[in-house]
Amino acid sequence: MRQIVEEKESQISIKRSKFLGFCFKVDSVEKVKSTLESFEGKYKGARHTVYAYRLQEKGVLREKFDNDGEPSGSAGPPLLSLLQKKDVMNCLLVVVRYYGGVKLGVGGLIRAYTEAAQETLKDNIDEN
Repeated sequence: MRQIVEEKESQISIKRSKFLGFCFKVDSVEKVKSTLESFEGKYKGARHTVYAYRLQEKGVLREKFDNDGEPSGSAGPPLLSLLQKKDVMNCLLVVVRYYGGVKLGVGGLIRAYTEAAQETLKDNIDEN
Protein backbone atom coordinates (compact mmCIF):
# COMPACT_ATOMS: atom_id res chain seq x y z
CA MET A 1 0.00 0.00 0.00
CA ARG A 2 1.36 3.39 -1.04
CA GLN A 3 0.19 6.94 -0.37
CA ILE A 4 0.67 10.33 -1.95
CA VAL A 5 3.41 12.49 -0.50
CA GLU A 6 1.47 15.75 -0.69
CA GLU A 7 -1.65 17.30 -2.12
CA LYS A 8 -0.86 18.49 -5.62
CA GLU A 9 -2.40 19.91 -8.77
CA SER A 10 -1.45 19.80 -12.43
CA GLN A 11 -2.77 21.03 -15.75
CA ILE A 12 -2.70 19.65 -19.29
CA SER A 13 -4.34 20.78 -22.52
CA ILE A 14 -5.55 18.43 -25.24
CA LYS A 15 -7.29 19.68 -28.39
CA ARG A 16 -8.24 22.96 -26.72
CA SER A 17 -9.79 21.23 -23.68
CA LYS A 18 -8.07 22.04 -20.41
CA PHE A 19 -7.78 19.35 -17.72
CA LEU A 20 -6.92 20.34 -14.14
CA GLY A 21 -5.81 17.42 -11.98
CA PHE A 22 -5.81 17.35 -8.18
CA CYS A 23 -4.90 14.75 -5.57
CA PHE A 24 -5.84 14.91 -1.91
CA LYS A 25 -5.06 12.85 1.16
CA VAL A 26 -8.29 11.40 2.55
CA ASP A 27 -8.97 8.94 5.36
CA SER A 28 -12.77 8.75 5.33
CA VAL A 29 -15.74 9.01 3.00
CA GLU A 30 -16.76 12.15 4.93
CA LYS A 31 -13.41 13.77 4.07
CA VAL A 32 -13.99 12.87 0.40
CA LYS A 33 -17.44 14.49 0.50
CA SER A 34 -16.21 17.68 2.15
CA THR A 35 -13.32 17.96 -0.33
CA LEU A 36 -15.66 17.49 -3.29
CA GLU A 37 -18.06 20.08 -1.86
CA SER A 38 -15.20 22.60 -1.93
CA PHE A 39 -15.15 22.23 -5.75
CA GLU A 40 -18.79 23.30 -6.14
CA GLY A 41 -18.84 26.68 -7.85
CA LYS A 42 -15.07 27.07 -7.59
CA TYR A 43 -14.28 26.28 -11.23
CA LYS A 44 -16.78 28.37 -13.14
CA GLY A 45 -17.29 27.30 -16.72
CA ALA A 46 -15.92 23.80 -16.15
CA ARG A 47 -17.97 21.19 -17.98
CA HIS A 48 -17.08 18.15 -15.83
CA THR A 49 -15.61 17.42 -12.41
CA VAL A 50 -14.65 13.75 -12.42
CA TYR A 51 -13.24 11.88 -9.42
CA ALA A 52 -12.13 8.56 -8.02
CA TYR A 53 -10.90 7.55 -4.60
CA ARG A 54 -9.45 4.59 -2.71
CA LEU A 55 -9.23 4.56 1.04
CA GLN A 56 -9.09 2.26 4.02
CA GLU A 57 -11.75 3.19 6.59
CA LYS A 58 -12.14 1.14 9.76
CA GLY A 59 -10.44 -1.79 8.05
CA VAL A 60 -12.74 -1.68 5.02
CA LEU A 61 -11.55 -0.86 1.49
CA ARG A 62 -13.67 1.89 -0.05
CA GLU A 63 -13.41 2.69 -3.76
CA LYS A 64 -15.64 4.87 -5.89
CA PHE A 65 -15.61 6.95 -9.06
CA ASP A 66 -17.92 9.40 -10.82
CA ASN A 67 -17.97 10.29 -14.54
CA ASP A 68 -19.94 13.55 -14.03
CA GLY A 69 -21.75 13.22 -17.34
CA GLU A 70 -18.84 12.00 -19.45
CA PRO A 71 -19.58 8.84 -21.51
CA SER A 72 -19.67 5.62 -19.50
CA GLY A 73 -16.23 4.29 -18.67
CA SER A 74 -14.37 7.27 -20.12
CA ALA A 75 -13.40 9.32 -17.09
CA GLY A 76 -13.90 7.96 -13.56
CA PRO A 77 -12.89 4.32 -14.21
CA PRO A 78 -9.47 5.27 -15.66
CA LEU A 79 -8.77 7.33 -12.52
CA LEU A 80 -9.73 4.47 -10.21
CA SER A 81 -7.77 1.99 -12.33
CA LEU A 82 -4.67 4.17 -12.01
CA LEU A 83 -4.98 4.24 -8.21
CA GLN A 84 -5.43 0.46 -8.17
CA LYS A 85 -2.49 -0.26 -10.49
CA LYS A 86 -0.18 1.98 -8.48
CA ASP A 87 -1.61 0.57 -5.21
CA VAL A 88 -2.27 4.09 -3.90
CA MET A 89 -4.55 4.31 -0.86
CA ASN A 90 -6.15 7.17 1.07
CA CYS A 91 -6.19 9.30 -2.05
CA LEU A 92 -8.87 11.28 -3.87
CA LEU A 93 -8.12 12.12 -7.51
CA VAL A 94 -10.18 14.90 -9.12
CA VAL A 95 -9.95 16.08 -12.72
CA VAL A 96 -11.82 19.20 -13.82
CA ARG A 97 -12.41 19.58 -17.57
CA TYR A 98 -12.97 22.80 -19.45
CA TYR A 99 -14.41 21.81 -22.83
CA GLY A 100 -12.49 23.32 -25.73
CA GLY A 101 -15.04 22.74 -28.49
CA VAL A 102 -13.46 19.59 -29.96
CA LYS A 103 -14.98 16.21 -29.15
CA LEU A 104 -12.30 13.75 -28.05
CA GLY A 105 -14.27 10.50 -28.34
CA VAL A 106 -14.30 7.83 -25.64
CA GLY A 107 -10.72 6.71 -26.36
CA GLY A 108 -9.48 10.29 -26.35
CA LEU A 109 -11.26 10.99 -23.07
CA ILE A 110 -9.75 7.90 -21.45
CA ARG A 111 -6.27 9.00 -22.53
CA ALA A 112 -6.84 12.62 -21.46
CA TYR A 113 -8.21 11.83 -18.00
CA THR A 114 -5.50 9.20 -17.45
CA GLU A 115 -2.77 11.64 -18.50
CA ALA A 116 -4.11 14.37 -16.21
CA ALA A 117 -4.21 11.96 -13.27
CA GLN A 118 -0.74 10.57 -14.04
CA GLU A 119 0.67 14.08 -14.14
CA THR A 120 -0.86 14.79 -10.73
CA LEU A 121 0.62 11.62 -9.22
CA LYS A 122 4.00 11.98 -10.94
CA ASP A 123 6.86 12.00 -8.39
CA ASN A 124 4.23 12.19 -5.65
CA ILE A 125 3.86 8.60 -4.41
CA ASP A 126 5.59 7.41 -1.24
CA GLU A 127 7.30 4.13 -2.10
CA ASN A 128 7.32 2.89 1.53
